[in-house]
Amino acid sequence: MVADAQGSGLWARARGLVVAQLRQGATPHKLALTVAVASVIAVLPVLGATTLLCLLAGSALRLNHPLMQFVNYLLSGLQLLLILPFLKAGEWLGAPQLSLSLSELQQRIAADPLASLRDFGWTALGGVGAWALVAPFGLLLVYATLRPALERAARSRQKLGTATY
Repeated sequence: MVADAQGSGLWARARGLVVAQLRQGATPHKLALTVAVASVIAVLPVLGATTLLCLLAGSALRLNHPLMQFVNYLLSGLQLLLILPFLKAGEWLGAPQLSLSLSELQQRIAADPLASLRDFGWTALGGVGAWALVAPFGLLLVYATLRPALERAARSRQKLGTATY
């Protein structure tokens, strides 16, 4: 399928949300910060926690909640791809090594459910620790990449007046 000049799908919708926010007076700084914070939270290696964390961070920093949740859901596939690398990095940091083979996990859980839960909890905590080490760099990278682009878009919007994007 060939996309039109404006793009299609989720990326076009994301672009549309950001452009709409610029039209409503949001600053490039605030939009870049919103997307950066949501992007970093979105890849946290704990399934189900990112929605609540985006809500809490958005409230604390007074960021755009709908845009944060959109970015969060947009990056859910990336979160799934990064869970294993974060868990392995957590093991490198000292978390217990845990085989993620389905048959081995089933045997461990059947043999001792509480010990398995404890071990997986420590491994998951190690993954969160690895995420916490790289999160500030990811935040800076996304922010530094987006802010200049958003500033250009805001300037072109001011030059063109009410022209469409």
